[in-house]
Amino acid sequence: MKKIVLFIIISLTAISWTCPKKIGGIYRYFYGVKGNYNIWIIDGNRVRQKIYKEFLYGGNEQRYIFNPKGEIWIDNAISCEEYDLTVAHELNERHLMAKFGWTYEAAHDSSLSLEQVIRHKNQEICIAYEASLKKVSVLDSYNKKEIRNLPDSIKLQNIYRIPEGTREGISIWIVDGYLIRKNFYPDFGFSGNDLAYHFIPPKEIWIDGQISCEETEYSIALEMKERQLMTEGKSYSDAYEDAVQMVQRQRESMERLAKSHFKIAIPDSLERDAGVIDPNEKELSVVSLILEP
Repeated sequence: MKKIVLFIIISLTAISWTCPKKIGGIYRYFYGVKGNYNIWIIDGNRVRQKIYKEFLYGGNEQRYIFNPKGEIWIDNAISCEEYDLTVAHELNERHLMAKFGWTYEAAHDSSLSLEQVIRHKNQEICIAYEASLKKVSVLDSYNKKEIRNLPDSIKLQNIYRIPEGTREGISIWIVDGYLIRKNFYPDFGFSGNDLAYHFIPPKEIWIDGQISCEETEYSIALEMKERQLMTEGKSYSDAYEDAVQMVQRQRESMERLAKSHFKIAIPDSLERDAGVIDPNEKELSVVSLILEP
């Protein structure tokens, strides 16, 4: 009997040695698919605590062995202003390492160059757009001026940061919330829309660039719903409350989806940095995103 018990103990110990440790609670928000990759916002703090203490901004399967294949990870600690840049960085980095055999260091540096191209392009778009705008009122939906010594109308300057496209005919912009609060509306929160704030140009939604990337889609959904309800005749207060309730249901649904996702197996080796660089290919990645599985 003792031999059987000893055999069972030894067997279980051997199994524990061969089975990799698994960590749950990593996933936070599923952003959809881009370039054939599932984009997940993950709990960066938990990754740093339980898996890889130097994890920052994002990850992909070519850089991190623990990063599941087919997934791009984005740290929920970064701001929404950095989200699109980080996704582009990770997709480009993964592509160069997988297809051309580049080292992580070379692919990372090239992806930083790509970020710079995007940053300057965004800046050019925003400067040109602000120059095209007329002066706007500084009043909110209650016709209140929060900074009393301001003129009734102002020119928007250095407010727009990143164009986020359009949804149902409404333009989404990442904006500088700090300057908004400093220069003309101290009570500006995570987001706003043109029907709630007179200083937001027609058919626009503003998202504060300082909020977490995890909050971006919730904020956009809230503003879209609030705006829709206001066009249907609801007051700002009632529309806001209804929109908050809708977003709460979205949060609960996303929480269930994230919890149902698989746990992360922790391999013995956490990162990959092997590769070669063909000097003739070195400039390929700076502006090229040929995203292949």
